[in-house]
Formats: sequence, C-alpha cells, structure tokens
Amino acid sequence: MLATFADLASTAHLGPVADLGCGTGRITAHLASLGVNVFGIDLSPAMVDQARRANPHLHFEVGSITALDLSDAAAGGVLAWYSTIHTPPTDLPQVFAEFSRVLAPGGFLLVGFHVGDGDQPRSVGFREGVAIDAYDVTPERMAELSREAGLVVQAQLLRAAQGREPRPQASLLAAKPSVAG
Repeated sequence: MLATFADLASTAHLGPVADLGCGTGRITAHLASLGVNVFGIDLSPAMVDQARRANPHLHFEVGSITALDLSDAAAGGVLAWYSTIHTPPTDLPQVFAEFSRVLAPGGFLLVGFHVGDGDQPRSVGFREGVAIDAYDVTPERMAELSREAGLVVQAQLLRAAQGREPRPQASLLAAKPSVAG
C-alpha cells in the first residue's frame, strides 16, 4: 500500500505528501527513497528532533493532526500511518476533516490502523516506564469517516495479526475528488 500510495501521489503532481504523525521519520524517509516529495509533522517535539537528526535532508515540524498549520489543498498526498490510533474515536471526524481540507483535489490519503471495535483506550507500552493510549477502529468506520470528509475510498487492505501483533492491521486508501469543470 505504501508503494502504491507513493506512486499515486507522485504521479498526480499535486504537491508534496504530508506524513502526519511521522514520529521519528522512518516512513517519511522511506517515501523519500521512493522519489516522493515528502515532509513530516508530529505532535512530539522529541520525535521531530529525532526525525531531523536521522534525516537532515528532509523537512519536519511540530504540529497536531487535529489542527494542521497547512493551507487548504496544500498537500498532494496525506499519509497517516498508524498515527490516528492515538486519537479518541470522538475526535476522528475532526481529524479526517483536516486531512480532507489540506488535501488537494485529486490527491490521495493513506491511513494505517489497528483493527477492532474498542471505544475504550488500551494502554500500549512505548518504552520502559512510558505507556500511551491506543484505539482500535473497524475498517467500516474508517471508510465512513473518509466518506463523511468528502473522500472516495479507493481500496482497503485487511490482514491478520503477524508475529507479536495482538490484533489485525488495516490500511485504507482514499482520494479527494477532482474539481469539476
């Protein structure tokens, strides 16, 4: 899905890809290695510092996916690779509205997430002594959130848990309709 997204976003020539919730920039760097014009945004200043140190040739900034400091239609692609898992379900409509707002008409959204129907957070160990909340979402709910934000679902991938993963994983690819006329 990442390679397909990279190809779609690059060949559309609608602007850079925003890796939202980029963490340490691992996937941002992967997209750049595929030839994508990409930048990263993360809520954590410490994560952004790590991303900048590991990838000095790429642009990273601190920001929130609930209120992006980007112009309307500024991104040819939006990637939220497991970054929405920390968002309470009640806040997801606002997040998807932001994704749609910053996405250029004809642009693509790719979201990776843990599958489940839990409305309650589960505690996930981040590193020793640090745990963060994570939420599971059904693929149907992610598709509904995309449609409510004015996006058209292009593909969904659901796969069984592998290795030490405790739950299935999924990704959703959506597009913002091109402006008619």
